[in-house]
Amino acid sequence: MNLIIKWNGKEYLLEDISEQITVLRLKEIIYEKTKVNPIHQKLLGINFKGKPFTDDTKLCLLSVKPGMKIMMMGTQEDILSTIISPPIEVTETNVIDDFDIEEEEVLIQNRAEYLAKVQKRVDSYKVYEINPPRPGKRLLVLDIDYTIFDHRSSAENGFQLMRPYLHEFLATVYPWYDIVIWSATGMKWIKAKMEELGMMNNDNYKLMFFMDSGAMITIHTEKYGLIETKPLGVIWGMYPQYSCKNTIMFDDLRRNFLMNPSSGLKIRPFQNAHQNRSTDCELLHLSNYLLQILDVDDFTTLRHSRWERYLEKHANLEKKDNK
Repeated sequence: MNLIIKWNGKEYLLEDISEQITVLRLKEIIYEKTKVNPIHQKLLGINFKGKPFTDDTKLCLLSVKPGMKIMMMGTQEDILSTIISPPIEVTETNVIDDFDIEEEEVLIQNRAEYLAKVQKRVDSYKVYEINPPRPGKRLLVLDIDYTIFDHRSSAENGFQLMRPYLHEFLATVYPWYDIVIWSATGMKWIKAKMEELGMMNNDNYKLMFFMDSGAMITIHTEKYGLIETKPLGVIWGMYPQYSCKNTIMFDDLRRNFLMNPSSGLKIRPFQNAHQNRSTDCELLHLSNYLLQILDVDDFTTLRHSRWERYLEKHANLEKKDNK
C-alpha cells in the first residue's frame, strides 16, 4: 500500500509498503526520505486498539489504511544537536543574572531616545508571521528559554526538555488570546525549536508570529549598565489592535519587560527538567490566571507579580458564592 508522511510542511509519498513490516522498519523508510533518525521520530494519528504501540508492532495491527496521511514529528540530527544545546546568542550571564524593577527604572519606558529606538524597529523589523491576528483577541507574548523550555539540560530530544502542560496551556488560552513567540535568540533557532516542540502546526492552537533578538533594543540603567530588553511597543506599532490594555508577556527575566513593566509577568524559570517536570505545574496555574482576567478591560489595572494572590482571592470568592 501507499502511505503519505506529512513533516515540516511537506508531504512524502511512501510506495509499496507492506502491512507486515514493523513500525521501526517504517521509520527507517521515512528516514530515507527525511533524514530524521528513527529514534527522534514521533508518528501521530495511528494507534494499536486505542493504546500506544512500540517499534516492534506490525502495521497490520495498527489503524493504518492505504493512502493514509501520517503526521511525523522529529528533527534532523544536525539541527537537533543545535536545538538541545544552548544557542550561541545566549550567554550564561544574560540567562542567570536578573534584577527587580526599581521605581526609577519604570521611567525608562518614557524616555525619548528609547521610544525612538522602538519606532525604528516598527519601521524596519519584519516579524515571521504564520497566522494573521484575529479580531477581538487579546495578546500573549511568550519567551522560550526557561519559560517553556529548559535549554541548558541535556536530552535525546526536545520533548524531554519541554515545560509540562505546554500544549494544554496553549490550547486552553488560544480561544481568547493570539499567541506570539519572542526569544532573545536568532530566527533560525526559533523556527527549529517550534518544529521540535510540535508548536508550528498544531491542530489545537495557532501561533501568530515569531520575533527574535533583532526586535530588541538596548537601554541603559545606572545600576546595571547596558542591557537588552523586549519593548512591546514594537508589536503595538505594527498591530494597533493590541496595546498595554490587552497584552501580557511571560518571561523568566524581568529585564525583558523593562519598557513595559505593567505588561510583564515573571514566570518561574523551568530548569533541571529531568528532576522538575513531574512537579512543575506553573503553566496549568497560569492558564487559569489568563482565563480569570478575561473580565478585566484594562490589564494595566492588574499587578501581574501578584497573579497567585489574584487566583487565591477569586477562589475564595467562588467558595463564598457557593455556600
